[in-house]
Amino acid sequence: MTKTPTEVSKTSGLYETDFYAWTIEQAKFLKEGVWDGLDISNLVEEIESLGKQQRQELRNRLGILLGHLLKWEFQSSHRSKSWLATIREQRRRMRDLLEESPSLKPYLPEVLEKAYQDGVDLAVRETSLNYRDFPQECLYSLEQVLDFSFFPGEQLESDPNWNRD
Repeated sequence: MTKTPTEVSKTSGLYETDFYAWTIEQAKFLKEGVWDGLDISNLVEEIESLGKQQRQELRNRLGILLGHLLKWEFQSSHRSKSWLATIREQRRRMRDLLEESPSLKPYLPEVLEKAYQDGVDLAVRETSLNYRDFPQECLYSLEQVLDFSFFPGEQLESDPNWNRD
């Protein structure tokens, strides 16, 4: 099943007009080995974009996690099960993402400070605290941030009202 130049240009046009249909068509071409039907330039762009999305997801999750760790530490009187659940969820989702794509792990040190700034923005937005109330640089190591037992400030075990099970 060889595509004519007109059919190939229709494939590229489909990318612009109906992305979902384009993805279905490209997957079909790949499965059937219809190499001359593939829209190579747009496929390359989309594959690169998928990698960037994975990195962005990791950075976003790290920022949310850092924001909640800051809230946990700097507004300890307002700690809630919601904050605890968010910290646990973000750690779990980051762990899962890193298990699915282990090559993302070296990206973590590179993105820590950017994610920290996102976390500070979140903490300022969701508390009565101001930017000056937070350190300019992240206080936590990556090991601490990813450690399910790390909670800055007062530990959960000392509070009988918290049950992490």
